[in-house]
Amino acid sequence: MIAHVCLQALKTKAEEVVVATDDERIAGAARQAGVEALMTSSDHSSGTERIEEVARRLGWGADEIVVNWQGDEPLLSPELVRCLAQSLASHQDATVATLAAPASEEEIFNPHAVKVVLDYADYALYFSRAPIPWHRESFSGHRPEVPMDHYWRHIGVYAYRVGLLHRYVAWPPAPLEVLESLEQLRILWHGERIVVVTVGHAPEAGIDTPEDVARVEAVLGSRSTK
Repeated sequence: MIAHVCLQALKTKAEEVVVATDDERIAGAARQAGVEALMTSSDHSSGTERIEEVARRLGWGADEIVVNWQGDEPLLSPELVRCLAQSLASHQDATVATLAAPASEEEIFNPHAVKVVLDYADYALYFSRAPIPWHRESFSGHRPEVPMDHYWRHIGVYAYRVGLLHRYVAWPPAPLEVLESLEQLRILWHGERIVVVTVGHAPEAGIDTPEDVARVEAVLGSRSTK
């Protein structure tokens, strides 16, 4: 899986592809795939902190853009990752870019599916596990028929400006971040702007359990036959 993600990441034509890990097995798999691997601290509480360490050690400039492509997301496409980086590059007043797709009715009421509310220019106003925006008329009383406009499910892939990463790790957790258990709320809390790239369909889910392996292998197999 790590080797596959490495090879896909190379297709983005990024200036550098680096695997950041605290596990020698992952580092070894990356190097065998021809990608640089950097051993990082085992004390990081998030991927954002791990990437910041890499950016600092490699001396990346504050305006450089880095995308966090997690190793357990083998079905994410190079084209989508490149689009995310390009979107951030074209929005000079944003320091982060992320993805969202239309939410299903089930996801709107599912606290494990994070929702995001956007402004007119597709900047994030807020992220929540709650059903936001709250449709006053439709949501009163029993669970209703849901008007689906304006409901977006957040997809947790990020592009960052390196300067934001350095500021992020210096900030304490924000109160809203703690309440919702959503690290991106720390960014909004401190007044930074997050531009959201909206896509018609969410990318296929990655691998979280052993049972997911067969599903992902089947998807990759079907792609290879097209």
